[in-house]
Amino acid sequence: MAGRGEGSDAVMAGAATGGVEDAYGEDRATEDQPITPWAVGVARLRTQNRAELVVNFVNSLLRDPRHNKGLSFTERERDAHYLRGLLPPVVLPQELQEKRLLQNVRQFQVPLQRYMALMDLQERNERLFYKLLVDNVEELLPVVYTPTVGEACQKYGSIFRRPQGLYISLKEKGRILEVLRNWPEKSIQVIVVTDGERILGLGDLGCQGMGIPVGKLALYTALGGVRPSACLPITIDVGTNNEDLLKDEFYIGLRQKRATGQEYSELLDEFMAAVRQNYGQKVLVQFEDFANHNAFTLLEKYRANHLVFNDDIQGTAAVVLAGLIAAQKFVSRTLADHTFLFFGAGEAGTGIAELVALEISNQSKVPVEEARKKIWLVDSKGLIVSSRKDSLQPFKKRYAHEHEPVKDLLDVVKAIKPTALIGSAGVGRSFTKEVIEAMASINERPIILALSNPTSQSECTAEQAYSWSEGRAIFGSGSPFDPVKYNDKLFVPAQANNACIFPGFGLGVVVSGAIRVKDDMVLAAAEGLAEQVTPEHVDKGLIYPPFSCIRKISANIAARVAAKAYDLGLASHLPRPKDLVKYAESCMYSPIYRSYR
Repeated sequence: MAGRGEGSDAVMAGAATGGVEDAYGEDRATEDQPITPWAVGVARLRTQNRAELVVNFVNSLLRDPRHNKGLSFTERERDAHYLRGLLPPVVLPQELQEKRLLQNVRQFQVPLQRYMALMDLQERNERLFYKLLVDNVEELLPVVYTPTVGEACQKYGSIFRRPQGLYISLKEKGRILEVLRNWPEKSIQVIVVTDGERILGLGDLGCQGMGIPVGKLALYTALGGVRPSACLPITIDVGTNNEDLLKDEFYIGLRQKRATGQEYSELLDEFMAAVRQNYGQKVLVQFEDFANHNAFTLLEKYRANHLVFNDDIQGTAAVVLAGLIAAQKFVSRTLADHTFLFFGAGEAGTGIAELVALEISNQSKVPVEEARKKIWLVDSKGLIVSSRKDSLQPFKKRYAHEHEPVKDLLDVVKAIKPTALIGSAGVGRSFTKEVIEAMASINERPIILALSNPTSQSECTAEQAYSWSEGRAIFGSGSPFDPVKYNDKLFVPAQANNACIFPGFGLGVVVSGAIRVKDDMVLAAAEGLAEQVTPEHVDKGLIYPPFSCIRKISANIAARVAAKAYDLGLASHLPRPKDLVKYAESCMYSPIYRSYR
């Protein structure tokens, strides 16, 4: 076992993960300790024949991405592990391998080609893949995740090479536990699951949505330090309503219309029960890119009895709330002093609104019902008001306030006079010049968040926000924008990227051994991110810290989440470490090559 040193800040990472042995030498706490790859290999080889054992082990060592070091195997390791002659004579340091791979990736002009090159690397040399991603996160994040992963999902059937996760379809109904047991790793701590119905802004991609769980979990490891061996991507295939995919000869999923109703619910119930039976109650299940009508239902259905998290609802809400908290450093107000207007009332918009209301309630010591009165929502039919209650979905009704109906966004802004305008409707360029000028006429420093992805669906560009507000807007966006120069001042747009939140959140859940996710833990994550915004960032107009220090950010978020889990009595890893930041850092995955005995 990795050391147990309970209560110590220098504990081994195994203790942090419930005493799970660090069999692959993945955690920072075991970085300097040599490991024995035979320990894993021999356990999997059911043979007593030495020659067969050696051949199988060598094949495993060179071809298993967890063990393979390529040309970095030392002279001693090549002799000790029967690799002599199987590799060219040169021994390269990992840093030189990384430099060569980065040059190779940069040679590709097409983003999808870069994506495929990185996925190939992940499948043959896992540590080098993560080393490359950790050291070049700002350059490679758009390649391994949005926006490139969207195109990868659209073309997943054509570029599919080898499975990177589990596929559970209607064919496996009644056998899901058996399917889970087919996955070779047994100590799973984080599952990201999708049914592919609402992939980014691209709609129903069915089984080809697997690129999302794979990409999210790569970020859990690279940005949050969760062990790759403890991560499991899953796609639940219940069919697709995408006619183009159903006609595509290369489509990899079920060729049928999407199942709904009882058939769908029974499959999800079986899945959640099987996960708990196979991995216990401390595995975090993150729902990803489910359609609105299922996203809210599933979260509410399972959150009381399972460890579940929805990044589209809770993760988005946390990162936006963090930006709003940080924005107060510009305006010297509290959240309760603001009036918030949300353009978009789907799972993202209402999820953000509810978390903002909870934070106002906590800060001002008022009931959450009172806090909601500071928040207004606009959907496709206009301002959500009490006269529309009978026709509203349940999650919208709590924001239906007394007011006359107003259809046009500009008229809503003039009527409500918001201090913060937040867009999540996916309607590109909906924050027109007139809308932003109206915001600027009402506020000295209007808060304008254009959160929709991709760039074409962003409510406005950074340049538009700054120029139309005469350089006074506090701006954030879901899509990345280049710095903007206005009146000789350089503005650096802040990107409200969920990758700022969910990796650290997941790490905090894992290291504390939390058994449930509560809203206060999500609030703690948002507050932890906002704390990382320094005066230097504020001087540049940033309401989020840069990704260049994302692992430090994630460790601090993890500490805040873990602390809240302990405070709420939800943490199972006892006793509580004295320094949770150092503890989280010691448990983070390290992509540095290990020495083999």
